[in-house]
Amino acid sequence: MPLAPSQATSFGAVSAIVTTVTIRAIAFDLGGVLEDVGPAEDFTFGWSARLGLTEAQAAGLPWPLTRADPGDQVKTGAVTEAQYRQQCLDALGLAGGLAQEFMTSFWNWYCGVLDTELASFAARLRPRYRTAILSNSVAGARNQEQRRFGFADLVDVIIYSDEAGLAKPDPQIYRLLCEELGVDPAEVVFLDNRLPNVEAACELGIHGILHEHTATSIGAIEALLDQGGCSHS
Repeated sequence: MPLAPSQATSFGAVSAIVTTVTIRAIAFDLGGVLEDVGPAEDFTFGWSARLGLTEAQAAGLPWPLTRADPGDQVKTGAVTEAQYRQQCLDALGLAGGLAQEFMTSFWNWYCGVLDTELASFAARLRPRYRTAILSNSVAGARNQEQRRFGFADLVDVIIYSDEAGLAKPDPQIYRLLCEELGVDPAEVVFLDNRLPNVEAACELGIHGILHEHTATSIGAIEALLDQGGCSHS
């Protein structure tokens, strides 16, 4: 569902002066958008049951397996890939072959399954529009996702939070997105499955769309493109 840039916290009617602008770029989130990823609770429950872990032990896992990411250290790259791996293994008390099995399982869960319908739509947008990926991520995600899905061939710009040192919904990461795309905020459509991230984008004048279903999101993007987009003032 598209959100008006000036009314990101409201889903109701917006009374505004509408000015037609040109949309030049479309950006997509990864987990829960271009990638179909199962709930973290399902992943951790399976391993907790297998290892006989307590809730407290499972709660010791870092983001995104839990909500624990003090200071956004994982998202902004303060935690390296090796450190992240060790945090997971220490929380579960794993070593050796079982440790490797866990990390392989983790990356399979983290990357999920490509939403081929949405990815095909994103591919068709080029070259008429600039396209991008903007993802809150853990160190190592770029290599894992590129190996599976080849995102570098799908879009023009990829911004991973752990590499940028910034994470959604920090306004600075949306400014970086616009800078990398070479466009103004009002010329960008951004699709994300988390409302705070969409709201933050809208506050900068980006056309935010809350992703719930693939067909609905494609329809919402196409509607904006057909209209040329609109900014509210």
